[in-house]
Amino acid sequence: MRKLVTILGVILVTLFAGQAAHAQDLTVTGERLLRNFWSTLKSDDPAAEAKLYGTGFQSVHQDGARDAEQTLKFIRNIELDDYQLSKIKITEEGPVIVTTYFVTTAETLGGKRLSSRKSARMTVFLKTDQGWKIIAHANLTPLNP
Repeated sequence: MRKLVTILGVILVTLFAGQAAHAQDLTVTGERLLRNFWSTLKSDDPAAEAKLYGTGFQSVHQDGARDAEQTLKFIRNIELDDYQLSKIKITEEGPVIVTTYFVTTAETLGGKRLSSRKSARMTVFLKTDQGWKIIAHANLTPLNP
């Protein structure tokens, strides 16, 4: 009986350790993807930005939804200052990683300064044959300062 309890204990510890390792890997991967997204936006490199998005990409903002082409045009008009990401939450379902977070930054859109208050965002990544691609993004920053 002791051997059975010991074996079951080892199995349970192994299972929990595996789950903890997976959760850690998920957090590292999700945060790496998210930080890469933001550093690419800040770099102001249109070719690198275009590689971020999947074919079915959509974003939503206070003024409506955009596809990848519209988003790339839109971000050409944004000047992004230094930023800080906080309260990052990462989940996954199959080949999808969902990140929700707050960002604090000063952005200028078409010459107008937007609010630099902390705002909620969501960025969704899909693992594809070409690597991780962003398939959805929500920006809850008000467009009126």
